Amino acid sequence: MAALDEIVFHQILHWHHFYDRSTTAAGLVSDGLLHTAELLALVAGFFLFADLRRRRALAPAHAWSGLFLGLGAFQVVDGLVDHKVLRVHQIRYGVDVTPYDWAWNLAGVVLLLVGAVLAVRAGRVGAAGERLP
Repeated sequence: MAALDEIVFHQILHWHHFYDRSTTAAGLVSDGLLHTAELLALVAGFFLFADLRRRRALAPAHAWSGLFLGLGAFQVVDGLVDHKVLRVHQIRYGVDVTPYDWAWNLAGVVLLLVGAVLAVRAGRVGAAGERLP
């Protein structure tokens, strides 16, 4: 989700930088640091994913639930902590941010709910793929 946020809202739309409470140069540096952290997390995640597949220990249903839980958690934490509590940036400037905030945070909640439903379903499936009561 950090990659999607950074690419779409920071680079393509130019709505904000990760840190907007300083100069544009500081904002660009903060975007670069966010992009670096996001890429390192993606690479580490792919190595962990590949290791699980190699050991035949990957549970796809759990992986999907984890993906959606992670997407939603990032979205909600970014929307509430970064935007509202720390105020490091807003979604957009020069407009009423209320609809953007609602859309941003509701999208995160929807992703969390999808992840929770998938996690419950994954928990009902045994290691061999049989459905548990």
